[in-house]
Amino acid sequence: MDVYDDLKKGERGAWLSIASYLILAAAKLSIGYLYSSQALLADGLNNGTDVIASAAVLVGLKISQKPPDKDHPYGHFKAEAIAALVASFIIMSVGLQVLFEGFKSIIEPKTESPSLITAWAAIISAAIMYGVYRYNRALAAKINSKALVAAAHDNRSDALVSLGAFAGIAASQFGIAWFDTLTAITIGFIICKTAWDIFKDTAHSLTDGFDDQKLLSFKSTVESTPGVDRIKDIKARYLGSSVLVDVVIEVHAGLNVTESHEITDLVERRMEMEHKISHVHVHIEPS
Repeated sequence: MDVYDDLKKGERGAWLSIASYLILAAAKLSIGYLYSSQALLADGLNNGTDVIASAAVLVGLKISQKPPDKDHPYGHFKAEAIAALVASFIIMSVGLQVLFEGFKSIIEPKTESPSLITAWAAIISAAIMYGVYRYNRALAAKINSKALVAAAHDNRSDALVSLGAFAGIAASQFGIAWFDTLTAITIGFIICKTAWDIFKDTAHSLTDGFDDQKLLSFKSTVESTPGVDRIKDIKARYLGSSVLVDVVIEVHAGLNVTESHEITDLVERRMEMEHKISHVHVHIEPS
């Protein structure tokens, strides 16, 4: 099935995030320690926790690829959404940590001025993570992966954290210590907002919530199918990154089984062509 191929492709994004975080965490922790930058050390620790979030996404994508079995007749696709949910919790914890450190620095302002080498390390890291974010965002849109969307948002948050670290280190060279604090607090709120958006969207999906506008679009496609007299009921829900549609249609009572089945096949083909949905269950009733 194509959906399994898409999940396999999604693993590339998760592995790219893990590799990037491991390299950047090691570099930031080493440079931050050698050149006395608390901001870069905090950023490095942040990347260390992000390895866990990316690993959760990778595990979710791998479990989602397992075929249906006795206990999971619909497959394991929702494991991907659970991975996104776990990632949102980890991202939120990072955001709260950044906020805590920001407000703490108001009470205990830092006076040391780290080397400009740490500023360069931060800005290079921001550029790398922004590149990873663009790659994962494009891949997530291509394969419609909620877990990879969460990973991409995490990548963007880390690029912002590194950018904030750069701004704070640069400002400290000119004696503007408060700018570091302001930047950290702003970034903390952005990260928390990102985590909340991922959590809200994923929780909505896991509780079988669905976008009304998309459902109306599906309904329009089915209603306009030749042979369909009326739609009696239509529902849709997410199975990980794929969509399952259940529809009850009414057709002319005089049609035989073969003719009714042809209408069912036509509905399924149009849903796949127009909406890329292959999981469509059509129930027919006489008009």
